[in-house]
Amino acid sequence: AADTVFVAADLLSQAEHDELASSVLITDSQQVVGSVLAELQAQLDALKRRKIAQKSLEAYGAIIITKDLHKAAEIANRIAPEHLEIMTERPQRMLPLIRNAGAIFLGEWTPEALGDYAAGPNHTLPTGGTARFSSPLGVYDFIKRSSILKFSKKGFSNLAETVRRIADAEGLEAHGNTVRVRERRKGD
Repeated sequence: AADTVFVAADLLSQAEHDELASSVLITDSQQVVGSVLAELQAQLDALKRRKIAQKSLEAYGAIIITKDLHKAAEIANRIAPEHLEIMTERPQRMLPLIRNAGAIFLGEWTPEALGDYAAGPNHTLPTGGTARFSSPLGVYDFIKRSSILKFSKKGFSNLAETVRRIADAEGLEAHGNTVRVRERRKGD
């Protein structure tokens, strides 16, 4: 089981950011919940930013108890957090189950603050659940790319009718004509 002192500290590290910050614990252990709740209160009382962290936890904090860790991963993917800490006995085993998280911190010795201040990876991360469709800022965000298409006559013929129908349905006659003129030329 996870070290509940670490879990509470890490939840509070997110809550102290802002009253609107969200800190969520997903676990399959009722015992962990009881210990974390007690530890949260003990650590919260010692924080200088206690009022901010407390308001954050009250408004946007959550503890979710699941039947197993597979269900925990499903919920984490739906939340798509900016930061996801996995504090299980073998956190690497959970990694293939995670699709939606900005940054993933594996194991009890990898608190999110390491990623903030010292570990090295970029820390401009998708927030507000946008990890469902966005990635951390990276080199590809600064590279201009283009899509390149090339069709043979046969490939064109395979898609011509589909393109015509969609263009006609959208009322874009000239789009449809780009296909029609080529179909007529094919017959020449």
